[in-house]
Amino acid sequence: MTVDLTIVIPAYNEERRLAPTLDAIRAYLDAGSERPQWELIVVDDGSTDRTADIAAEAAAADPRVQLLRGGRNRGKGHALRQGVLASYGRRVLVTDADLAAPIEELEALEKALTDGHAAAVGSRARPGATIGVHQHRLRELLGRGGNFLIRTVAVPGIRDTQCGFKLFDGDRARAAFAASRLSGWGIDVEILHHFRRQGWPVAEVPVRWSHQEGSKVRPSDYVRVLAEVTSLRARAIRRADLLVALLFLAFATVLYSARWISPDHRYLPHSLQDQNQWEWFFEVTAHNVGHLQNPLFTHLQNAPDGVNLMANTVMLGLSVPLAPVTWLFGPAVSLNLAMTGGLAATAFAWYWLIVRRLVRHRGAAALGAALAAFAPPMISHAHAHPNFIVLFMIPLIVDRALRLCEGRRVVRDGVVLGLFATYQIFLGEEPLLLAAMGMLLFTVAYAVVRRDVARVAWRPLARGIGIALVVCLPLVAFPLWWQFFGPQSYKSVLHGDNAGNSPLALLSFAERSLAGDADTAASLSMNPTEQNAFYGWPLVALASLIVVWLWRHAVVKALAFTAVAAAFLSLGPKFRVPLTDVVLSGPWALLSDRPLFESVIESRVAMVCAPALGMLVALAVGQLVARGAEGRPVWGRPVRYAGLAAVVLALLPLFPLPLKAVDRTEVPAFIADGTWRRYVDTDAGETLVPVPLPDPAYAEALHWQTTADLGFRLPGGYFNGPWGPDRIGIYGASPRNTSNLLSDIRSTGRTVRITDAWRNAARVDLRFWNAGVLVLAPQPGDAALRSTVDDLLGQRAKWVDGVWIWDVHGGG
Repeated sequence: MTVDLTIVIPAYNEERRLAPTLDAIRAYLDAGSERPQWELIVVDDGSTDRTADIAAEAAAADPRVQLLRGGRNRGKGHALRQGVLASYGRRVLVTDADLAAPIEELEALEKALTDGHAAAVGSRARPGATIGVHQHRLRELLGRGGNFLIRTVAVPGIRDTQCGFKLFDGDRARAAFAASRLSGWGIDVEILHHFRRQGWPVAEVPVRWSHQEGSKVRPSDYVRVLAEVTSLRARAIRRADLLVALLFLAFATVLYSARWISPDHRYLPHSLQDQNQWEWFFEVTAHNVGHLQNPLFTHLQNAPDGVNLMANTVMLGLSVPLAPVTWLFGPAVSLNLAMTGGLAATAFAWYWLIVRRLVRHRGAAALGAALAAFAPPMISHAHAHPNFIVLFMIPLIVDRALRLCEGRRVVRDGVVLGLFATYQIFLGEEPLLLAAMGMLLFTVAYAVVRRDVARVAWRPLARGIGIALVVCLPLVAFPLWWQFFGPQSYKSVLHGDNAGNSPLALLSFAERSLAGDADTAASLSMNPTEQNAFYGWPLVALASLIVVWLWRHAVVKALAFTAVAAAFLSLGPKFRVPLTDVVLSGPWALLSDRPLFESVIESRVAMVCAPALGMLVALAVGQLVARGAEGRPVWGRPVRYAGLAAVVLALLPLFPLPLKAVDRTEVPAFIADGTWRRYVDTDAGETLVPVPLPDPAYAEALHWQTTADLGFRLPGGYFNGPWGPDRIGIYGASPRNTSNLLSDIRSTGRTVRITDAWRNAARVDLRFWNAGVLVLAPQPGDAALRSTVDDLLGQRAKWVDGVWIWDVHGGG
């Protein structure tokens, strides 16, 4: 005999509520004109009262009722698993013994299954649900909070996972419960998670519900459910995904291995002075957090004016969370951790996006993500710019925008997008701007190719972006005001007229690529940290072949347009045609004078090509290894091997080499041992003045300052700040007579004739800086610097703990 419906009721000490529930269910199922063939299974979970006797009496009176005894109490999950696996029904309803959702609500759930869903979940949170009797307010709040955390961790989209009234397709329910492992209250989430992973559609149906006295759920059970769900989520991680994450982390660690040997004593020479600057950023943020000071400003550098930290890339989104690491281990370790972990996280985020949106094959997705995260421009910035390699939020932002296009949960996705954008602003604004440009290029291209999709998607996308702005702008309004209008703010940073890429840079190899050449890379880039193209002619050729081969796919057309457009934009407002004297106007000329864009180094736009090229490679490899419905390869062996060989040959020249590191310049004992404290009255606001003053070309004094736990203030420095009445952004402090003089002597190694005008200017500058002591460490050209300062101040330098000093308390 076929059983149409099985009802499973887990029961533990339910002697007061079980009998009325059994009577109500039997009466309802036998009342209709079309009576289904049904069975009712009560699973006694080790009750210590008469629950089992009541179920046994019902079974004796009606053979369609069964009792399963579970022995000792092992939890709702174990009881449900026993009951469902013993069922024969074409459909299986699981309901609590209190029947808080009346059995009459079964009709709404059955309609959802008739419409094609594999499961229907009774919900108290969907519009249309009716709550007759509410729970205690605390229990209700705990339930809502628990449901939010549960759906965030395991089953996003289902608002009420814990309502005990669910109807399943029988065969799928038995398969899901057979695969389940949880024995407690988390079983509901585990089963729904299984349905999601199998791609079986689940409907959430509003029901009538009334709280019944005698609930067995305690407040601590919500914590237990969350723990079970977290472990479920951890067990659900694919081994392949975990392996990819570990490989990315290992690759990033090897990349920085020369620094990890001894982070405090190793320096990346290709970072120029940026490693000193970034370690200072992490140290000053930790200092501000630890002293409950404004994290957007400091007077420790560029005394007495200070530095607008929000107008500099201090990455508060990382430097603040890593403040405990900085306190315990120092800024060198926290910076290394941020760059190594951030680069690996960025690679895995691209991998996640590619698997979710483009290619299911894990190997193909990993290869594409590796190109996106470890492309030559990323390796170049890995020397010195964590804000351009810690980009794990960008794939998440892209995915959230794509969710908006689907139009299913526009408000929720818009809010999340706004929060993601807010966090990315505190990681790096320029990468967010470049990502927005790349997304806009892709969107325009895809809309042209798939106008049908664009017509459906633009409304929810526009609405979601509006919601995101409503969420984001209030959160960032004050920090952005401080950045653009606060103390030491500036209008724009000018980078000169030659900041674009040469077309040859797109076809050449970066210095740290396997096939790279230092001289060629240097001739085609601003410096080793700004090799922003250098994808190599083999990869460009491979991408062109992929585009031709997969041209029928709209996403390929859009990715190709994005990469080509970004490459052209990166050429700058003007570029020279290689091997000729012909100079052409570039498309960047349309943006170069616009707000925000005027501060962008245009060659960096070519970084947008990295994820686009990575996705094209992933699509191609996915096609090459694809299998048909019968499990056989779609492409023959010769085509597959030739295609994969072409990919390897194109990517191998770009394989990144570990970054070079050298022993760091030792901090003088005068600083490291604290001797400076005898010469600088910090209570009076005196400063320590390095000779020459720190600037973007030589910022070793910032390392002195971090070694001294930021105990003294410095004039000058390496940062972005205003210059002149128009507040134009420059690198370093506004120049003064004495700082310029000392900088010139360091550069030339030659002394100049000191006049009274120079001496008067020095007195003015020392008073402005409130100098306590001038300090000259041994360095090339130090003899010329020492004699010049001797002449300026009218006193001979003293050799103290490894440095020459001039004691000028009070700026005298």
